[in-house]
Amino acid sequence: MGILDGKTILVTGGTGSFGTRFVETVLEQHEPAAVRVYSRDELKQSQLQRRFADDDRLRYLIGDVRDLPRLIRATRGVDIIVHAAALKQVPACEYNPFEAVQTNIIGAENVVTAAIENDVPLTLGLSTDKAVNPVNLYGATKLAAEKIMTQGNSYAADSVARFACARYGNVVGSRGSVLPLFKAQARTGVLTITDERMTRFWITLDEAVAFVIECLGRMGGGEVFVPKIPSMRVVDIAEAIAPDAERRIIGIRPGEKLHEVLLTQDEARHAYDIGDAYVILPEYASWPLKDMSGFPRVPEGFHYSSDSNDHWLDVDALKEMVAGVEAAV
Repeated sequence: MGILDGKTILVTGGTGSFGTRFVETVLEQHEPAAVRVYSRDELKQSQLQRRFADDDRLRYLIGDVRDLPRLIRATRGVDIIVHAAALKQVPACEYNPFEAVQTNIIGAENVVTAAIENDVPLTLGLSTDKAVNPVNLYGATKLAAEKIMTQGNSYAADSVARFACARYGNVVGSRGSVLPLFKAQARTGVLTITDERMTRFWITLDEAVAFVIECLGRMGGGEVFVPKIPSMRVVDIAEAIAPDAERRIIGIRPGEKLHEVLLTQDEARHAYDIGDAYVILPEYASWPLKDMSGFPRVPEGFHYSSDSNDHWLDVDALKEMVAGVEAAV
């Protein structure tokens, strides 16, 4: 039996890039009792409903993570929550800071509260490298959401509810990523590049979904899971998509980093290497943590950043990845 088999699963942000692929993967590769798609977009829910019209395991719930009573109702009888709902466009969060806080921070608190109220055994929140040493409001809200999710275990002493996070980098082809931007710009013959030195962590949507499912099977409560994924240079993705296009350097945008970090030196002091991923344990835990004694601790002073990574995607590998993403779509 897999971790999802026979379970009732609720996905917040279930009609987003990740949520849609997660639902598709779970239905095709696992045997859940039911999957509840929770989102505020009725149009995308109707599109998803037409796509999976013959699958009676799906439930479609209109709702917002800001709405605690609705979340409590939606999570009754649920075994697993995957919390993917978020406002993630950096400029939009900067221009609408109150809204970013309401969805990304208060929304995370509401998910934790609803899970404890209904004794949901497993809740996994999706995080981002932008939450590490944040330089914009989006990253700051996701850092707060990580803390709320992992430390939410301290509120669940008399409950079976347990909480953890999965933190990964840029998702190839997701809405707002550089891939669709470059594809659109390629038709004009000019690609805008912020800085030729810029690097990013890179993960496909399928890999992100698989990682989240693996984390659900590994979590004990309080962990932040970080996958070992490749880095890429922004100039290389430009070369892979439009080698003949003109490249126009426009400078780093407000709230943007030259390189991203997935694990800091400070976090390394309480992190473990589990082979294909790192596990960061909470420094403050009033609940029993999962035994990690069978795994080596991360070396003192280690940090996992996109520019010092030992796994890189070259132009040919990026071309192959882009082609695979387009074929999947």
